[in-house]
Amino acid sequence: MIAAPPIPRHFLRISDLDAESLTALLDLAEVMRARPHGFVDALRGDTLVCFFEKPSTRTRVSFAAAAERLGMMPLLLRPDELQLGRGETIEDTARTLSGYAAAIVVRTFAHETVEQLAGAATVPVINALTDAHHPCQALADLLTLRERFGRLEGLRVAFVGAGNNVASSLLEAGALAGVEVVVASPPGYEPRVPGHVVTDPYEAVAGADAVYTDVWVSMGEEDERERRLATFEPYRVDARLMAAAGEDAVFMHCLPAHRGEEVTAEVIDGPRSIVWQQAENRLPTEEALVLALVARRWEA
Repeated sequence: MIAAPPIPRHFLRISDLDAESLTALLDLAEVMRARPHGFVDALRGDTLVCFFEKPSTRTRVSFAAAAERLGMMPLLLRPDELQLGRGETIEDTARTLSGYAAAIVVRTFAHETVEQLAGAATVPVINALTDAHHPCQALADLLTLRERFGRLEGLRVAFVGAGNNVASSLLEAGALAGVEVVVASPPGYEPRVPGHVVTDPYEAVAGADAVYTDVWVSMGEEDERERRLATFEPYRVDARLMAAAGEDAVFMHCLPAHRGEEVTAEVIDGPRSIVWQQAENRLPTEEALVLALVARRWEA
């Protein structure tokens, strides 16, 4: 009998999975995308707590929708609605929420916050975004690439711009999936995880199947706006840069996008853009992730 791929206790970064687990998750997500109402009894009666310290559109809505599709009640919480603001510790909050919920989703600033929550929680903790990692976005990215190209092994993805949390998670995902990820960033803005990093965006996109970018100024970096805009000006994804990529290369962006800054409207709104498919795939990949972590199974 072949053993099922391992299921991590928590999902704080892509490297919490192995290659087999990642494939199993994407396979389950594909089934869920095809059967949007096929799992409504899977976790009926359970609660999914979503604690968000950062504003959100896609993450907030996709996790709430994923919970509903699994029969769960999504409970969306802000810091001002909890006792954290009055001195209660993260550890005490994690222990308390574990008594009410089947899993805890966290979108915050410091990665240490989700690590502290996971260390004290007795239910799965999911990192919905920190300053260091954005693993749920990477899952949607891989599913989107697999749908577009019919495979992952051997693809080349160029990430152009700040080596941020999205770039770090993409590098980890690529290492597991057999995708060559090349990051082009200015000196001093490299990703926090090891990988193939260059400074020339044209070197990165040469032969790429996908060209990926993100905003130049993230939440919490507003004071650096003018300096970052000047630094990243040569890293804008425009028609000229896309022309240097592979003939069938697609454009990717985790959104929200700032047209005229990291990408031109011609590219993001053009025929090579698959950003809306990326955004949609946040839902089935997160649905698959929650089911796997809570029910401890990959099977549909």
